[in-house]
Amino acid sequence: QVQLVESGGGLGQAGGSLRLSCAASGSIFSINTMGWYRQAPGEQRELVASISRTGSTNYADSVKGRFTISRDNAKNIVYLQMNSLKPEDTAVYYCKIDAALVTMPFARRDYWGQGTQVTVSS
Repeated sequence: QVQLVESGGGLGQAGGSLRLSCAASGSIFSINTMGWYRQAPGEQRELVASISRTGSTNYADSVKGRFTISRDNAKNIVYLQMNSLKPEDTAVYYCKIDAALVTMPFARRDYWGQGTQVTVSS
């Protein structure tokens, strides 16, 4: 019903940049909040950044000033521009959206992507 396809992960160097993308498709009626989470080995999944439909953003303290989240509402894509990468940014990054389907326009739920690995070398 909803497919989330993430791309842009991989190997980066400390001080470098990577850009993640997440494209949502399927029988989507509307998308409210879109966000990125990450999970490092042995750690809990944590919020990295989120963005509302109107563009309001929220960032984890650890990425403020380095990461920028943005979205294209017409294409149902959310981006995460990651600058000044640090080794501690190494994790699997997951896209999450809060969406309603065409068949149930008043029933919202969360949908998760499959995750993309980001590894930052020192």
